[in-house]
Amino acid sequence: MRKILMSCFFVWSMFGMNQAFAGPDQVVYHFDDTQSQGLKGLRNLRNHLDAAPDTEIVVVTHAQGVDMLMEGVRDTKSGTEYAPLVAALKSRGVRFEVCEITLKNRQLNKDQFILDADFTPSGVVRIAQLQSRNHFAYIKP
Repeated sequence: MRKILMSCFFVWSMFGMNQAFAGPDQVVYHFDDTQSQGLKGLRNLRNHLDAAPDTEIVVVTHAQGVDMLMEGVRDTKSGTEYAPLVAALKSRGVRFEVCEITLKNRQLNKDQFILDADFTPSGVVRIAQLQSRNHFAYIKP
């Protein structure tokens, strides 16, 4: 009986230790179409941080998803400018990354983007690495 109790205690303590050292959740949000994902996705990010403020979030954009990080771009339906929404999320620790392959394919320059944008050589590779190497959860709004 004592061995059973000791085994149970050991398993319980290991579970508790894992929870203590697990750290914050890590999530990658994938944007590839600003028109359909822009405002909805930024609202999802805000709500995510409101519910779990210690979450580490990386937003990776490519294709038409990079548009929401371009200077002066607004939502086509509501006219809402993306830059202030992105800046507010950046101030809460969200990292925004733009695919450099998209820049080349669409003949865009880094100076067309808001200052809150960082750049990654390949958006798709970055998403894969965050998931496989760093065990980030994946969300595509």
